[in-house]
Amino acid sequence: MAGRNKQPLSVIQGKGRSNHLTKDEIKKRQNHEEKMRGPTENIEPPKYLTVAQKREFNEIAEKLVALEIFSELDVDALARYLDSKYQYIQLVKELKKIKPTETIVQPDGKKITLANDDYPKLQRTKNTLFTECRSAASDLGLTITSRLKLVIPEPSEREPTSEAERRFSGRL
Repeated sequence: MAGRNKQPLSVIQGKGRSNHLTKDEIKKRQNHEEKMRGPTENIEPPKYLTVAQKREFNEIAEKLVALEIFSELDVDALARYLDSKYQYIQLVKELKKIKPTETIVQPDGKKITLANDDYPKLQRTKNTLFTECRSAASDLGLTITSRLKLVIPEPSEREPTSEAERRFSGRL
């Protein structure tokens, strides 16, 4: 189904656009959002992560729980992010050791430069891992743009309106 992503009630209220919701709808939505949040008591890194990955998992999980956007239901998503991140970093290190071209010296002393056949394959793998990592980071709120979508805006404070402004809606 096409359309916009559903926004949390606090975001809608912060933008001042909750006029179309009744008090009953607001209460139902608050209860539903609370149920959907998920438990946070037993968040532990999966066993398949390395020691360094588990340490980073705990650091990130702690920060995300403090933002109230992470629960036990998101553990595998964070683990997949860390796994793809570490694979990406390892591939980049190896890719730096490889040159995109190779120089071959022929028997007559001439030098010929040829493309390295493995380099484009590794570049494609690198791009795939980067895309996977960026997508997972965005889903978890680890990028600036994804966090900005999560920010709960403060309701704008309006100056008290005069009788004429209320009657004529600023058409004076």
